[in-house]
Amino acid sequence: MDEAGRGPLAGPVVAGAVVLCKPRPSGLDDSKKLSGKRRAELEEVIKRRCRWAVGVVGVEEIDRINIFGATMLAMTRAVAALCAQLEQDPHEVLIDGNMTPHGRTAEWRWNARAIVGGDAVEPCISAASIIAKEHRDRLMRELALAHPHYGWERNAGYGTAQHLEALRTHGPTIHHRRSFAPVAQLEMAL
Repeated sequence: MDEAGRGPLAGPVVAGAVVLCKPRPSGLDDSKKLSGKRRAELEEVIKRRCRWAVGVVGVEEIDRINIFGATMLAMTRAVAALCAQLEQDPHEVLIDGNMTPHGRTAEWRWNARAIVGGDAVEPCISAASIIAKEHRDRLMRELALAHPHYGWERNAGYGTAQHLEALRTHGPTIHHRRSFAPVAQLEMAL
């Protein structure tokens, strides 16, 4: 399991969960190290051959429970969705990072192990990283159609110079995380 979208100023946080197929797709790596073209190719292979699911937590929940809690909730939703597909629970969930949702989200019920840098060393986490990033990037491109000023199709909601300038000019949308400092400070100034 891995997540995408903890740091952006807009959009949801997305977790991906993958059970790899045999033979596993070749070329898996941390999604941030892959080109967009290669990520899209691997996503297609993973979705076609492996078992996968995503968990999404929107901006309202992020603002209500904070980004850490929202990330833990997205992970819980992704694993629950994957377990429902498999009709069984995993022996262990491998998670990129230094913490698991165990004890942090009431619905978490699985054995889990956090692996720092896991998206670069564990193929199943690499696959989950690809699924999460591609899913979230697609959501942000769709949101960009309705909100073209912010450049979400390029910056995925991160606080780039263009995004921050658009925030100052046009103000925040319903897709902005109001609990994040740049958005909150802007709203206080308005």
